[in-house]
Amino acid sequence: QVQLVESGGGLVQAGGSLRLSCAASGTIFFINTMSWYRQAPGKQRELVARIASVGSTNYADSVKGRFTISRDNAKNTVYLQMNTLKPEDTAVYYCNINHRVFQTSRDYWGQGTQVTVSS
Repeated sequence: QVQLVESGGGLVQAGGSLRLSCAASGTIFFINTMSWYRQAPGKQRELVARIASVGSTNYADSVKGRFTISRDNAKNTVYLQMNTLKPEDTAVYYCNINHRVFQTSRDYWGQGTQVTVSS
């Protein structure tokens, strides 16, 4: 089993910054992709950013140029640096990893961390 623990959410004023962290623990073989999703009240969960094992990244258009995803493979940790935050970034942010054991892969989710951006 793999567990994900997130940290770093909170309340910030518009224009401010936050850094989210998500550490994976347990019996880990190979982590393929690591991602951040978010879900605002009344909206569907959406992909914010994803980073592959080789380091390639992709971002939602709404966060390009403001958010940066990175990972530390030695620590099984993924980060999301969020700059120039806007009120519309307010949401619960969830960490997601795709974990592979030989030919089988499975997604795991963190518990979510609240990010609130005040105007």
